[in-house]
Amino acid sequence: MKKFFDAYQIVGNLANFYDAMLTNSGLLGRLALKFFWGLDDDAYQKFLAQAFAGIPKNFSGRLLEVPVGTGVLSLPIYRNLTGAEIFCADYSDKMLDAARVRADKMNLRGVKFLQSDVADLPFEDNFFNAVLSINGFHVFPDKNAAWSETRRVLRSGGTFCGCMYIKGENRRTDFFVEKFCEPQRFFNPPYETFASLKNFLSNHFTRAEVTHVESFAGFVCTK
Repeated sequence: MKKFFDAYQIVGNLANFYDAMLTNSGLLGRLALKFFWGLDDDAYQKFLAQAFAGIPKNFSGRLLEVPVGTGVLSLPIYRNLTGAEIFCADYSDKMLDAARVRADKMNLRGVKFLQSDVADLPFEDNFFNAVLSINGFHVFPDKNAAWSETRRVLRSGGTFCGCMYIKGENRRTDFFVEKFCEPQRFFNPPYETFASLKNFLSNHFTRAEVTHVESFAGFVCTK
């Protein structure tokens, strides 16, 4: 666990590059996204669409995002969710600091930030109407606990959605994950494949829609 925490702190220190890659901006960010992840401009737009497919524009109620990272993708969306009560959790204090600064600049005063381990969420059962996880489950070291906790805090009929890396869709991406991301503890195996993820979610939710763009699966599930 300490190695995972140290690695996640390093990612926090690389927040600017992380943001550039996630937003497909800047020369290095765009090159990294295309070379390592196989996402050109068109594929990137599809990635974004599937990542947030479970959050309607008129969403209201309680929403948990875990991990929030720097909030570079989600906070602009939250600006329009005026009827929602939003909680953003992350294990890295550096990521949270970056997200808080971004929220302040956007005047998002209603968003709550907390440092928390997804394997032990500090919320009661059935607390949220929606749980969103963007690029989290390939990072979490205790995936069974993460699945259990995110489902536990979700209300019956609530939505679990987001995106994650899946293995077996792009050889270059898989090689990069194995040779760089894993040794640095940025990613933690085992990983789902498209088929295994679809089967797992179908068995644990009443409804599960799973898509993928290159090595990123998007999911929208109903508890």
